[in-house]
Amino acid sequence: MRFLADENVEAPVILVLRDLGHEVLEVGGLKPGAEDDEVTSIARERGCILVTNDKDFGRLVFLREKRVPGALLLRLPGMSGAEKAPIVRAAVRETGSSLPRHFVVVEPGRVRSRPLRVT
Repeated sequence: MRFLADENVEAPVILVLRDLGHEVLEVGGLKPGAEDDEVTSIARERGCILVTNDKDFGRLVFLREKRVPGALLLRLPGMSGAEKAPIVRAAVRETGSSLPRHFVVVEPGRVRSRPLRVT
């Protein structure tokens, strides 16, 4: 799978996704300082699942209908990137091929998934 890591995603999380064999593009390397609307456009144009710590993307995707191929929202407050990495590894393995076309929320102790309308 292809992922787009928002600028707020920690390096250990990016590394664990790559370690799982996924391609990970980084917003900071493509368009530093991009606004959220621009980030959703980059994800859509490049066919990437968006990875972010920013819950505002839920509003963008569901209320403002900004289309993305998929999203992985990390709601793991107070955790370092090193603490998040194994949780993300387990969540990606658990959700696997259902990550595309879904908005997946990773929280301590649980993973929730909601289908997306993808056009």
